[in-house]
Amino acid sequence: MKPPLITIAGPTACGKTAVSVELAKLIGGEIISADSMQVYKGMDIGTAKITQEEKQGIRHYLIDVLYPDEEFSIAVFQRLAKEALNEIYAKNKIPILVGGTGFYVNGLIYDNDFTPGEKDATLRTELENAAREKGSDYVHDILKKLDPEYALTVHPNNVKRVIRAIEYCRDTGEKFSEYNKRERLREPAYNVKDYILNMERDMLYARIEKRIDIMLEQGLVDEVKGLMEKYDRSLVSMKGLGYKEIIGYLEGEYSLEEAVRILKRNTRHFARRQLTWFRHQSKGVWIDVNDHKNAEEIAAFIVKDAKEILC
Repeated sequence: MKPPLITIAGPTACGKTAVSVELAKLIGGEIISADSMQVYKGMDIGTAKITQEEKQGIRHYLIDVLYPDEEFSIAVFQRLAKEALNEIYAKNKIPILVGGTGFYVNGLIYDNDFTPGEKDATLRTELENAAREKGSDYVHDILKKLDPEYALTVHPNNVKRVIRAIEYCRDTGEKFSEYNKRERLREPAYNVKDYILNMERDMLYARIEKRIDIMLEQGLVDEVKGLMEKYDRSLVSMKGLGYKEIIGYLEGEYSLEEAVRILKRNTRHFARRQLTWFRHQSKGVWIDVNDHKNAEEIAAFIVKDAKEILC
């Protein structure tokens, strides 16, 4: 019998953290983060990283495990997540995979193979140089022409994923979106129940803007200043949402007011892309947060709905 796994996904600021903690308390679970930024040490405020108080004693994995200048990819995530799963199963607990990086969630559920292969690096080098010299949008436009469907789901600033998709298209003659569809036909590697949280769009956007205001009050600018003293702004981690916008302000490209406006706009766009990805790539149960009073009620619903894998 396949081991049990519950996943909680959805756009940024929709309440995944609170729901996952309440669920873990109800079922004796432990939480694995599927977030591409919370893995980094020192990047706390800008990633809305869960605090010790918010954890309520629940064990969390894949948070604060790498420094910002260390490589993190889907292959690294899979390896670390599988190690966490083995540890959780050894304790006879239920793992709860939580995050907004749907590519990582599905990669683990279906155990897709992302092991780097031996190949000519010429194309990758050319694309990386083009991104540096002409900007990430230039490379993203190449992907749009090769695979417009997949291009809708990946941000231009995520140069690594954009280049990987272009490489696949060029190497195989097949669209990367078609590859993803075929991979989704695979049987899950786990006895999984997959949930996607969502809420009314205006409310989600209001929560996003309030969260950013709180980040600034908590010292986001000082956090970014400290990171800039240690790390190069060209790192993938330093281009993350919430960091690149403040770096632009600190380097005199625009005012703090403009940086905040850009950050709020970019985060709204990011949430919209996350929802697009989940609609096209996930088979999970959608939960409208507006239909429930609080995180405890949503967690109780999940317990009832997932009872067949919790027995």
